[in-house]
Amino acid sequence: MNAQTPEGSGASLEPVPLEDVVIITGVSGAGRSTAMEAFEDAGYFCVDNLPPEMIASLVDVFLHEGSKVRRAAVVSDARGGEYFAQMSRVLDELAQANINFRVLFLDASDQELLTRYQETRRRHPLSPAGSVPQGVAVERELVNPIKVRADLVVDSTGLTAAELRAKLIEDLLPRSSATKLAVTFESFGFKHGPARDADLLVDVRFLPNPHYVDELRPLTGCDQAIVEYVGRDGRLEQLYGHLLALLDFLLPQYVDEGKSHLTIAIGCTGGHHRSVAVAEGLSRRYADAEDLTVDVVHRDIDL
Repeated sequence: MNAQTPEGSGASLEPVPLEDVVIITGVSGAGRSTAMEAFEDAGYFCVDNLPPEMIASLVDVFLHEGSKVRRAAVVSDARGGEYFAQMSRVLDELAQANINFRVLFLDASDQELLTRYQETRRRHPLSPAGSVPQGVAVERELVNPIKVRADLVVDSTGLTAAELRAKLIEDLLPRSSATKLAVTFESFGFKHGPARDADLLVDVRFLPNPHYVDELRPLTGCDQAIVEYVGRDGRLEQLYGHLLALLDFLLPQYVDEGKSHLTIAIGCTGGHHRSVAVAEGLSRRYADAEDLTVDVVHRDIDL
């Protein structure tokens, strides 16, 4: 049976193939949240704290005609207590249904888990009124039967969140999805306030200012006349020479690190001319880069 598009179109919605389902489990405090963030940044549809008996139902939704989900990651753990005992049966059902799934089990030493709970001052979910060691022991008893069935067991002992993320990207994620870095070039005017959430900031107020030329003032940095004026003394070309060399070095480093988004803010006085021209120029320079998705935003161009 095919789901139909609105009446009269005569076309049908074909289901998108479900390429990958990753079930993330393990002991609390071992890095499940970090793992889910890595998969989410790689374009996976992610669901946290899903009881095991609901995994099969969710997969059925993904397989339904008209679904757009191709890759999904589900965190299911022992916070549900006795419900987690059903996980083995759910895995068997997925295998019998020929679902392409993988199980990622995150672990850490008892001492490492104790240290992490002490640092965050959180109670263990399986021992809300007791001690952390007691909660860890109870949880291990519940999850160990799944550990032996896992496709990958990752011990996060001694790993920072960034190191764990890098390992998961290397071991589990397709390179094409894991390393795609979204770069936003944002122009702004200093007189309207600083750029917020910028990872890198470039001040271009040293370039020739078209604001003082009556016929150029109404234009913006998107206009060729402004670009030519800003670049008239050669300093714009020199800026690109230094800036492109820096970004050509930095961007691959951020891609390899697994960074998902980078905002590069370019500021001038009003945010109409110089910063806009430079942001546009940089966005064109990197628009076709294989490992990047590029966007350009002009925060103050209409102010």
